[in-house]
Amino acid sequence: MLGEYRIEGRRASDIATSVERGVGAGALKPGQLLPPMRELAATLSVNPNTVAAAYRTLRERGVIETDGRRGSRVRPRPATTARGSIRVEAPVGVRDVSNGSPDPVLLPPLGEAFAEVARRYAERPGMYGEAPVDEEFGRLARAAFDADGVPDGPVGVTSGSLDAVERVLAVHLRPGDAVAVEDPGWGSLLDLVPALGLRPVPIAVDDEGPLPEEVERAVGKDGARAVIITDRAQNPTGACVSEGRARELRRVLAGHPGVLLVEDDHGHGIVAQPLHPLAGGTGHWVLIRSVAKAYGPDLRIAAFTGDAETVDRVLGRQRLGPGWVSRLLQGTVAHLWATEAVDPSVVARSYGKRRDGLVRALARRGVEAHGRSGMNVWVPVADETGAVTGLLASGWAVAPGARFRMNTGPAVRLTVSGLAVADVDPLADAVARAAGPAVARSYG
Repeated sequence: MLGEYRIEGRRASDIATSVERGVGAGALKPGQLLPPMRELAATLSVNPNTVAAAYRTLRERGVIETDGRRGSRVRPRPATTARGSIRVEAPVGVRDVSNGSPDPVLLPPLGEAFAEVARRYAERPGMYGEAPVDEEFGRLARAAFDADGVPDGPVGVTSGSLDAVERVLAVHLRPGDAVAVEDPGWGSLLDLVPALGLRPVPIAVDDEGPLPEEVERAVGKDGARAVIITDRAQNPTGACVSEGRARELRRVLAGHPGVLLVEDDHGHGIVAQPLHPLAGGTGHWVLIRSVAKAYGPDLRIAAFTGDAETVDRVLGRQRLGPGWVSRLLQGTVAHLWATEAVDPSVVARSYGKRRDGLVRALARRGVEAHGRSGMNVWVPVADETGAVTGLLASGWAVAPGARFRMNTGPAVRLTVSGLAVADVDPLADAVARAAGPAVARSYG
């Protein structure tokens, strides 16, 4: 099972360190099965509880994953190897369409908002013991949730959407629990889930979001205790949950009321398609909205709402750590919302013109591409490494699909936020040359 490598140690910490050392040295390979706890305990002459504690530590550190009776094995991708490291640096003279950042031209100026918040702060500085959610921020966030048909619930604030997801999962799940995640999906999330000691269960998506039968399998047969779904502008495919798909997904989730539902409205403020929230059929749920794409990534704020118990747990745990997200930043975002500093229809039109233009241009060249909303286009390819290399030689740096996929076939992601309309045809020509023969498959 372990080949030449011998796990050593008498204490749980020593056993865990021995396994980590083997993984780091390459002696324990990704996917390699570890000995059953009782077997290893007998080999080391220790109590099985000691090995159980070591394996628990390794799960929490993201080194191994446990799949019920099928045992524990080294994770295919160690938590220390982030998917973000799977990238192509754009040399001088190469256009970078890989980084997923918004178009700076479409971001609002912040000077007026900061000045107004600074003026109010001079009159009444924020102090310890105050409510963690700025009153105006909470009011405006809740009003926007209401306008989009999101069920009633208290509002919380985190440092971005990934922070919210991590906190929600941490207050409901335990290491070893299964979590259904989109495949392809957000690379940072695919790193986070196993880093928390949780077991990711991939669910395929198409242009309208996760496939209902995939969600049913994940929460039924595969025993996922939570499911994470992107409502709009899914990264990397641009999928957007349609009204019909939302109805089907609500029906599936209603049959599993004990499942935790986490919704990420990734396209808030940058898409034209309406939100079709899924919440309401499960006992515990949250819907998260980051301001990163519409107002700027460095504001680092996400608003979320959910069932009262979940929001209370998250805010309670937050109080024991950072305490709260800066109310100065909350006030800044509230001012931007109140003054309508961003017109979502203008932003959606701008991204849509470039994204839809690229998808159409690729279709004319016989290349399958997906990008229903947001700023990304997903292109299945025959040979991912060859496509990335070929595009680099043609002057374009793209994101390798390996950053975003588990079981899905090879692909590349293109971000249109840095493109001009005149760039669309030259980029489409380069992709058509590099993509290889048409791939006859769904990207889910």
